[in-house]
Amino acid sequence: MLREFCCCFHGSGSSGSADVADRDPVLLVSGIAGSILNSKPKKFGFETRVWVRLLLADLEFRRKLWSVYNPETGYTDPIDDSTEIVVPQDDYGLYAIDILDPSTLVKCLHISDLYHFHDMIEMLVGCGYVKGTTLFGYGYDFRQSNRIGLIMDGLKEKLETAYEASGGRKVNIISHSMGGLLVSCFISLHSDIFSKYVNKWIAIATPFQGAPGCINDSILTGLQFVDGFESFFFVSRWSMHQLLVECPSIYEMLPNPGFNWKKEPEVLVWRTCSSDGETSVTQESYDCNGCVSLFAEALKDNELEYDGNTIPLPFNFAILEWAAGTREVLNKAQIPAGVSFYSIYGTSFDTPFDVCYGSESSPIGELSEICHSSPEYTFVDGDGTVPSESAMSVNSFVPESTCKLCAMQADNFDAVERVGVCATHRGLLCDENVYNLIKNWLGVPAEVKGRKFKTSSKVVHAN
Repeated sequence: MLREFCCCFHGSGSSGSADVADRDPVLLVSGIAGSILNSKPKKFGFETRVWVRLLLADLEFRRKLWSVYNPETGYTDPIDDSTEIVVPQDDYGLYAIDILDPSTLVKCLHISDLYHFHDMIEMLVGCGYVKGTTLFGYGYDFRQSNRIGLIMDGLKEKLETAYEASGGRKVNIISHSMGGLLVSCFISLHSDIFSKYVNKWIAIATPFQGAPGCINDSILTGLQFVDGFESFFFVSRWSMHQLLVECPSIYEMLPNPGFNWKKEPEVLVWRTCSSDGETSVTQESYDCNGCVSLFAEALKDNELEYDGNTIPLPFNFAILEWAAGTREVLNKAQIPAGVSFYSIYGTSFDTPFDVCYGSESSPIGELSEICHSSPEYTFVDGDGTVPSESAMSVNSFVPESTCKLCAMQADNFDAVERVGVCATHRGLLCDENVYNLIKNWLGVPAEVKGRKFKTSSKVVHAN
């Protein structure tokens, strides 16, 4: 969540031109909600930033960013059909993933919650990487499917640009969160292009097998990015919920029912039931597959009012079917020969896994009441958002007697190294231990120290 961003210090530094010339280019790929989105009139007019903004956030969000899924195209389109959502391409793609609200107020107050890739960009520049020559960014419309043509084509174009700008040197990708799923889809669908342009891929906090607690609850009740007083200046949980119900990317991060979980994630509901005139309270349990019926029943009456019209937004089975196709694409992804893969995942933070609605003393009546209730979680180890079990991409719970083929990594990737770091999901983007790992894997010379960061993280190696 945005409140989990870490506040890091500014700084600068550079290395000699000869050292810069000997660097492979780096492409940063953001995750969900990690790109600036602008609304643009299709005919004429100025672009308006609709994600992220602090002032008039909820109003602009509802007017410009609410969308509906088009099953014929696979895209989610703005309800306001006179506008389109675009990602700014300034600063070689880095602007859109740097400070998500680059307003003067945010910069003056240094509101760290909105500093996304900013500190990592500063770190890489401090180590001698040059924007437009050896450093690029890829922001995209994160509402869309991770395998949709527009996003795949955009990544291909960025790889080509970085490759050509650096004089034909292969690219090192650093992805965060859902950005890793996007890269995985690209590998599965365009392995030859990936092999041609990519040297190394460093995945940070990727929900390879989904983010059970957070995503299940997001579909049912929405997502609150900031709490307390700041929430009055930001997008409301209900407004966010109406967007997420129509987002293919959210459905694509549902827990993978085919994964060999140590314990399969569940959604639990305390409900009242009547029999022979007697009323009792029972707890119902829904596994990864059973959740579909729960979602459908709970969201059957979900709707929103827009421009005087009532728009029904129930659980979208067309998106679910599309997401199942994306899971097949992800399952087929394999790192091409000659490309090195590295993985960093967060540890030591309570991470939502099972989610429960109602209680024995205050049960749920109609399942539609869930959408207006507060969840209770059971937690597992992770980064506060993605369980380590999903992000570390190693199926470490297969019995020793299982054959090697069956015990292969959950994402089918052979990693050079996987490392767990004690940091939150967003905090991994400004963690000193993460930066040390990245510099080591990128081959940054030891004498290039870059900037100093404050951290309390401890590295734990998974294998």
